[in-house]
Amino acid sequence: MRDPQELYAWEPDGIARVEEAVGGPDSAGPVLIYHFDGFIDAGDTGGQLIEQLLDQSTETVASFDHDRLVDYRARRPSMAFRRDRWTAFEQPGIRLRLVRDATHQPFLVLSGPEPDVEWEGFAAAVRQIVERLRVRLSVNFHGIPMGVPHTRPVGLTPHGNRAELVPVRRSLFEEAQVPGSAAALVELRLEQGGHDVLGVAAHVPHYIARSRYPDAALVVLEAVTAATGLVLPDAVHTLRVRALKTQDEIERELAEGESDLVAVVRGLEQQYDAIAGGATRGNLVAEPVELPSADELGEVFERFLAEREDGDGQP
Repeated sequence: MRDPQELYAWEPDGIARVEEAVGGPDSAGPVLIYHFDGFIDAGDTGGQLIEQLLDQSTETVASFDHDRLVDYRARRPSMAFRRDRWTAFEQPGIRLRLVRDATHQPFLVLSGPEPDVEWEGFAAAVRQIVERLRVRLSVNFHGIPMGVPHTRPVGLTPHGNRAELVPVRRSLFEEAQVPGSAAALVELRLEQGGHDVLGVAAHVPHYIARSRYPDAALVVLEAVTAATGLVLPDAVHTLRVRALKTQDEIERELAEGESDLVAVVRGLEQQYDAIAGGATRGNLVAEPVELPSADELGEVFERFLAEREDGDGQP
């Protein structure tokens, strides 16, 4: 593996700005929040959170070498053409930013496209940054599609060596083999290096997984703020308003929709309640419910949500 330090560069005075904001060696280090576009993120859960966190004044602390990490042919960046020439190139970027919450407490946000290559080098680079800036806790999040109804609370699966910071009921599964991601590898390598890490996966109704689902983003944000002590009232308020609107719109669609659609949601509710009831008795086995596939149900909701987003521009 090549020197990980070649993958990123500090902005002029970037380290000094973080140290000035955080304080001296005796102070508690900052929280690092990271999320990368490209991996499974049902309901755009992580994407919505990053959008809210960066919707305020930020300072770039370090930038990664996107030419080495991003496959442009797999995810082609946009270019602008005017009349007879190319005028702009939307260059992708993986950046570390310094942000402050409502109480001016500093924290770090690392975001951008998921690296396509050199994952081990990238994870080692993030570890170098964590150690150089004395990060006290690294947090990542995303949404996963599951057979759950939108009428029940959004479930969470916390992971990492600080998973106890997000109290939840017993996990619905003990072990799983899933496709890897750069974010997951960063978490694994940081934990192996003795650093505190927390990951949060939101359970998003599978039939709405490809559309924005603010409920999931809101629940994850509330879990993250509770675990880190960050105060982000504007982000919470924005997501809460969008979540209420989305729930109202979905219920309206159900009221006006086909009976099969209503039957599917009711079936998911029965299945969810049976599992929840079994969990209180120490038994997670529930009677299966005959349900259509996620694609069959998702097509209906996606058409509906697409029409709604086209109408007002915001979910």
